[in-house]
Amino acid sequence: MNADKSMRQLQEEVDRHIGQFKEGYFAPMEMLARMTEELGELAREVNHVYGPKKKKESEAEKLIEEEMGDVLFVLICMANSMEIDLQEAHDGVMEKFRTRDKDRWTRKEEQ
Repeated sequence: MNADKSMRQLQEEVDRHIGQFKEGYFAPMEMLARMTEELGELAREVNHVYGPKKKKESEAEKLIEEEMGDVLFVLICMANSMEIDLQEAHDGVMEKFRTRDKDRWTRKEEQ
């Protein structure tokens, strides 16, 4: 497992994986439904660990990082199918935070 993969490398890895199947990527609405399902599973795990609703003893053990991995995989699939470069999307949103939202929160050195 390589922890130093770039977002582009992750997108390429997922594309190679999906590319080996005739079905290919799901349609955007199907992926959005799957993303919603995976996000719900992540929310459930976060609620079990950090919220008031604890897991039933009969429920299977899942980890927050597994659920985040599922969300990331579906996000990458969706981006790949729409030919969106997530690294460029990330760079764009970070630029927005550095410019438009630069004074939105109190910086640590200003406390």
